Amino acid sequence: MSAPTVGLDADTRALADSVRGLAARVAPLAATRESLDDYGRGESGRPFAALVDAGLHRIHLPERFGGDGAGLTEAAVVVEQLAHALVPGPLAHSITASAAVAACPVSPAADALLASFAAGATGVLLTDHRFEVRFDDRGAVVTGVSEAFTGVPGAHHVLVTASDGDRDHLVPLSPATEGVRIEAIDGTDLTVGTGIVHADEVRVPIRDLVVADRGAVELVRSTLAAAQAAGVAQWCLSATVDYIDTRKQFGRAVGSFQAVAHKAAMLLVDTELLRTAAGAGAGAADESAEQQRLAALSAGHAVAALAAEIPMEATLLHGAIGFTWEYDLHLYWRKAIAIAADLGPTDGWARRLGEAARRAERSHRLAGPDDESALRASLAGPLDAARAALTAGDHDRVRRILADAGVVAPHYPPPFGLAATPRQQDAIAQELSARGIAAPDLVIGEWILPTIIDYGSEAQRDRFLPPSLLGRLVWCQLFSEPEAGSDLASLRTTATKADGGWVLRGQKVWTSNAHLADWGACLARSDASAAKHEGISYFLVDLRSPGVRIRPLRQATGRAEFNEVFLDEVFVPDDCLVGAPGQGWTLATATLGYERTAMGRSMGHGSAAALRAAVEDGSVPAAEPVIAALGRLAGRELLLAGLGMRTALGDATGADMRAGASVRKVYGAIAQRDGSLDTLAVVGRHANVAAAGYAIDHLGLPAVLTGGGTIEIQLNVIARRLLRLPGK
Repeated sequence: MSAPTVGLDADTRALADSVRGLAARVAPLAATRESLDDYGRGESGRPFAALVDAGLHRIHLPERFGGDGAGLTEAAVVVEQLAHALVPGPLAHSITASAAVAACPVSPAADALLASFAAGATGVLLTDHRFEVRFDDRGAVVTGVSEAFTGVPGAHHVLVTASDGDRDHLVPLSPATEGVRIEAIDGTDLTVGTGIVHADEVRVPIRDLVVADRGAVELVRSTLAAAQAAGVAQWCLSATVDYIDTRKQFGRAVGSFQAVAHKAAMLLVDTELLRTAAGAGAGAADESAEQQRLAALSAGHAVAALAAEIPMEATLLHGAIGFTWEYDLHLYWRKAIAIAADLGPTDGWARRLGEAARRAERSHRLAGPDDESALRASLAGPLDAARAALTAGDHDRVRRILADAGVVAPHYPPPFGLAATPRQQDAIAQELSARGIAAPDLVIGEWILPTIIDYGSEAQRDRFLPPSLLGRLVWCQLFSEPEAGSDLASLRTTATKADGGWVLRGQKVWTSNAHLADWGACLARSDASAAKHEGISYFLVDLRSPGVRIRPLRQATGRAEFNEVFLDEVFVPDDCLVGAPGQGWTLATATLGYERTAMGRSMGHGSAAALRAAVEDGSVPAAEPVIAALGRLAGRELLLAGLGMRTALGDATGADMRAGASVRKVYGAIAQRDGSLDTLAVVGRHANVAAAGYAIDHLGLPAVLTGGGTIEIQLNVIARRLLRLPGK
C-alpha cells in the first residue's frame, strides 16, 4: 500500500513512496543521531548531497532550470516525506524558498535565484521578520535583527519580504555581503541549524529584487509547513500504534484500553487534518488571490494549533520510554515545535484568518468552469426549463424536471441519477447555482435510498426511488431504541413471520422527523436465537400503517424534532423486507456509513456565518478576541470542508480513503462543539437573549454530537477498524 501522503493521485503516491525509500537509505535515523551536533550548526551533510543528486531539490522548479516542472503539491509531498524520515539539513527550507521564488512573476532576478537553487544552493524564507527595509532608486537597504529561524546557518540565500509601497518584493540577502551577519544559536530542532540574521545597512541592487506575489509566497510557506507537520505527525502516529499494539500492561496490549485507543484515533484525525490543510493549500495555487489567502491562513492556523500537540500526545501514549533521550520521539517533537515556531504565534493566525473570513468565503471546487463541458451542455435545456418553472413559482414542476434530468441525486446510477463522478457532481452544482436553483435535499432519504439501491430488489427500487426523488416520499430512520442507541445490536424490536409478511413489535426513539415522514427504514430482530449482530432484518415501514404511533419529544431547545415511534402489531409485507432475513446488520452498517458521510459534509451549530453576521451588523463588536474566535471557527470549517474535498478527490483517484467518513464525523462534531463554545465566549450577554439564538444553538448540540454515532463510537471505529488496535 502506498504511504499516506498529502498527494492523492497515483503519481504523487508513487513519489511519496520513492522519496520515503530514498530518505531511509541516505538518512537512516541512527546515522542522523550520530551527527546531531553538526546538523545543529547548519552543516548540510551527506544526506543533502545525495538528495540533491537525486534531483529532489528542483522537482517543483520550471524545466528551463533543469526542474521537473511539477507544482506545489509535489513539493509538499517531498517535504512531507523528508520530515517523516527526519532527514537532517536544509533541503526542506531550500525547497520552500525556491518554491516561493517560483510563485513570483518571471523576472531576471527570479531567474537568477531559481538557477542558483536548481544548481544546489541552499536558502531560507523569512516572513514576519523584524527588518526595516527602505527603498530608493538604486534598490533596497535592509537594517535590523531577525528573530530566531531554523535553516538560517549555512543558507546561501536569505529571502526577506518587503514592500516599497507600490509593490511587494523578495529581497535576497547573502551571508557573504558586507553588513550581513549570521548568528548561529542552539536551536530546538537538532536536525537543522537555527540562527538570527543581523543586517546593518545592507544594500541590495534593483537587479536583485524579486517582485513578489505576497499572497502566493504566504501560500507556499504555510502549505509546505503543513506538509512537514503532517510528515512528523504520520511518523508519530505509526510509532505510537506499533508501540501500544505490542506493549502489555495488566496482561493486555495497551492499545486494547479504550482511553488509549481513543487517543491514538485522535492522532489519526489530527494527522489527516494537517494533510488536508497542506493539500488544500497546494490546490489553491492556481486560484484567486482571495482564495489563496484563505487557504494559506487555514494551513498556517492548522500548523499552529496541531503541530506540537501531536508528538506531545504520542509521547504521553508511549509513557516513560517516550520521554527518554534515546527514544526518537523527542526529535520529532522538536521538529514540530520548530515548524510551528517559524510560522509565528498561534493567536496571530487566528486573528488574521478571522479578518480574512469577514471579507470572503472559501470556494471549494473540484471542477473548473470549463470542465465537464459536454455534461453542462446536456443539462442546459432541462436546467433552463427548471429556472423558468421556478420563476413562475411552480416548484413541483422544478422538482420533476430535476428528477427527470437525474440531478436530484446525480451520483445515483441510472435511471435514478447520472452515476456522476465527484467532479461531475460539482459541475452540476455549479450549473444549478448559476441559475439560482437550490439543490434538492433528500434529508434522511439521503442515506436510506442508497441502501435500497445497493441491497433492495428491482421492484423496491422502482417503487421507492422515483417518488422519493420527486419529494413525494419523506423518510425517517427507525434504528435507535431506549436501550439500544450506540449499541444498536442490542435492539429489542421484534419481527415475527406471518402470512405474507412480518409483524413488528417494539419502540424506537430519537427518530428525527418521524412526525413529518411517510416511510421509515426499521431494524428489527427477526431471529431471537441468533447471535447479537445476527438475526436482525431491515424493513421499510409505511408510517400510516395500523399500529404505528408517533409521539414528538420536546428537546431542551424547546423544539420537537425527535420522536418516539411505537410499533404495536404493525404488519409489514414481504415485499418491504430489504435483502434477506438476518442481513439487517450489514444493511444498517451501510446506511450508517452514508449517514456519517452526509453529516460530516458541513457545519451548522457554532458556524462562522452566524458570528460573522453578528460582527457585520454591529450586534457583536469587532474586538480582537471576537475576530480571533471567528478565525478559529472559520479554520475548523475550512478543514472540515477540505476533508470532504480530500475524500472526494481520493475516491476519484483510487487513493485509500477508508478513514474519510469517520474522520469527518469526529472532526465535524468537535468543530461544532468547540465552535459553539467559542461563540458563547465572545458574544457575552447576547447569549441571554433567546431570539439571538446563541444559547438555543448551543443547547441543540447533543443532536449533532450524537447523531450517526457519538465521537467516542467513531473513535472506536477508527481505532479498531483503521488502526487495527486490539479489542479487549
